[in-house]
Amino acid sequence: MQRRHVTAALAATVAAPLVRAQNWPTRPIKVLVGYPPGGFTDVTARLICDKLGQRLGQPVIVDNKPGANGIVAVDTLGRSAPDGNTFAVVIAAHAANTSLYKKLPYDPKKDFAAVSLIGVSPLVAAVNNEAPYKGAKDLIAFAKANPGKISYGSSGNGSAVHLSTELLKSLTGTRMVHIPYRGSAAAFTDLLGGQIHLFMDAAQGLIAPGKAGKVRLIGVASEKRLPALPDVPTFVEQGVNGFVASTWAGVLAPAGTPAPILKRVADEIAAIVKLDDVRAKMDAMGTIPVGNSPAEFQSFIDAETAKWGKVIREANVSLD
Repeated sequence: MQRRHVTAALAATVAAPLVRAQNWPTRPIKVLVGYPPGGFTDVTARLICDKLGQRLGQPVIVDNKPGANGIVAVDTLGRSAPDGNTFAVVIAAHAANTSLYKKLPYDPKKDFAAVSLIGVSPLVAAVNNEAPYKGAKDLIAFAKANPGKISYGSSGNGSAVHLSTELLKSLTGTRMVHIPYRGSAAAFTDLLGGQIHLFMDAAQGLIAPGKAGKVRLIGVASEKRLPALPDVPTFVEQGVNGFVASTWAGVLAPAGTPAPILKRVADEIAAIVKLDDVRAKMDAMGTIPVGNSPAEFQSFIDAETAKWGKVIREANVSLD
């Protein structure tokens, strides 16, 4: 009799998440974003969340919690109940933070469940219109001949732009001076004014000024050219083999969130990024749509963590 009670209790424990998943969602869903409104992360999150709410039959609300390179929002996610009512959109900084900080307020492997990679946005390199560099080859040749004479701006220490330019330096054997700013806008302003020589950013931030002729776009850090910038060659085309660098946006959930809920959200994201209007907006942003499974996204995060961890160690970058 006692064994029957134990078996029944175990079955009830296993069945509970399935019951919750079958009835989910029953109330509004919150999606945390670790950056201010208007940037790449926020715009991507809202693009997906608007459609997701329609498909799930419940409001999906973006909650901006900027701070500490996205850590504030991710820490909040890790402390949230794993009931399918709280998610977060994270970017490449999430993978880099594992190596940038000696101690994080959460365990990046144990406290979260991967859901889906929304899309990847390759970085684009820009120089001032008055600069003599017509392309990446010119820039690199000058940097090699004049070590330390080229300065590059970034949106901050440890940002995707900072680490990606450090990767470029490593691949090309050049020495350039890093000038960190508090955000991309200030760095871009100084590029226009000629105070810095090079600035890389997510495609979304440079497509419009590039097309308007405010800056010269000299390369895309991807394997293929972007549909939004068909005339801008990749760095690989220009002889910088292996220089593929991007920011990206993906969805995480608290660890312990029922697998059926994770799969449902992943399936919905995969369907959303295939919609014509969503794909058109992502193309215009210079973002390559993905939409994959929880297992695939976790493998992607692991690879990104290893890749940027190596760059961080070799460049001796730390935010502690």
